[in-house]
Amino acid sequence: MPKRSPVRYLLWGLVVLLVLLHQDNWLWDDTTLVFGFMPITLLFHAGISIAAAVTWYLMTVFAWPSELEHAAEEK
Repeated sequence: MPKRSPVRYLLWGLVVLLVLLHQDNWLWDDTTLVFGFMPITLLFHAGISIAAAVTWYLMTVFAWPSELEHAAEEK
């Protein structure tokens, strides 16, 4: 069995954190506008989306299973 990097566990923890943050019950009743036009909830979800994109990029760099690459090369 290949050795698992501790970075993988940190990244999976980040995924769980993003899932929990996505359930933003605390902002639904807030009518604050950011920059004078954008609702705070929309800005929060835009930030979550950007964080998710960065997280999945990091997952492909640090947590991609190398066994799959070796199996594909052997075929």
